[in-house]
Amino acid sequence: MTPDQSLLDLSDTFFSISVALYSVALVAFCAQLAFGRRPAARQLVPAGGGAAPDAPAGTAEDLSTPRRAQRWGTLAMALTAVGALTHAGVLVCRGFALDRLPWGNMYEFGTAVVLVAVVAYLVLALRSPALRHIGVFVLAPVVLGMVGIGLFLYVEGGPLVAALRSAWLAIHVTAAIIGFGIFLVSGIASALYLVRSKDEQKPAEERGTGLVSRLPASSVLDRLSHRTAVFGFPIWTFAVIAGAIWAESAWGRFWGWDPKETWSFIAWVVYAAYLHARTTAGWRGRPAAWVNVVGLVVMVFNLTFVNLVSSGLHSYAGVE
Repeated sequence: MTPDQSLLDLSDTFFSISVALYSVALVAFCAQLAFGRRPAARQLVPAGGGAAPDAPAGTAEDLSTPRRAQRWGTLAMALTAVGALTHAGVLVCRGFALDRLPWGNMYEFGTAVVLVAVVAYLVLALRSPALRHIGVFVLAPVVLGMVGIGLFLYVEGGPLVAALRSAWLAIHVTAAIIGFGIFLVSGIASALYLVRSKDEQKPAEERGTGLVSRLPASSVLDRLSHRTAVFGFPIWTFAVIAGAIWAESAWGRFWGWDPKETWSFIAWVVYAAYLHARTTAGWRGRPAAWVNVVGLVVMVFNLTFVNLVSSGLHSYAGVE
């Protein structure tokens, strides 16, 4: 099938528009923090995930936040949502143009992972408006990631390599994309928790009054990182298992300690350790958060170094 060049060009245009929208949204999130005040802990996300009991439904965001900051936050969320739509358009147009699933190379895979992270954050922030205060820390890596993907991973649209023409592409790689995107949000939340909890441990008179003080309470960030990891872990587990089944079908063995397989398993072990640490005395809190941050580092290393530098059976694809 001859690729539809007009759709491919539209996909590239949507990519540029998405980067621009995310960049403006990042500026708006920065303005929200600049004009806002420290969020009240009692009005942040309660254990049940809804609005605080002493606040009307849908007003979990700090009521003392100046109206100007609230307007910037609303604008940032709107721009992020529109950016997510054009971001999805990148993959939809590319998929229709090539008549295949649009994650057959690292450019498409990376684009899809970032989209999952953005959508996950939007869902969480819409459900718990106080999480808009971490928007700048989510959008910053999103913008950097999109720019890096566009500059260094972009490839012209084309058919899948023979080894990827399998139904397992829709199963294994899709699960890996969703798991990675969820873990990205979880890792960012844990990194912010480490910063916020350190500030909260100081005497009240020594605590910062700047950017850190405007983050949600450490308990909120810890809960966010844990819940997203709990959601993403079974998806990543399924991706690893599905990959093993696909390997047996394609290469005649379930596991061969290929670099990609090895680092995918290492990532699984790290996240299993994080979830276990969250329930183990002495590891709760900051030690567990560090494990989650290490998990994110392993995932990024698996996507970049293992795909771009190491050689193995997965090198032909530049993805998974």
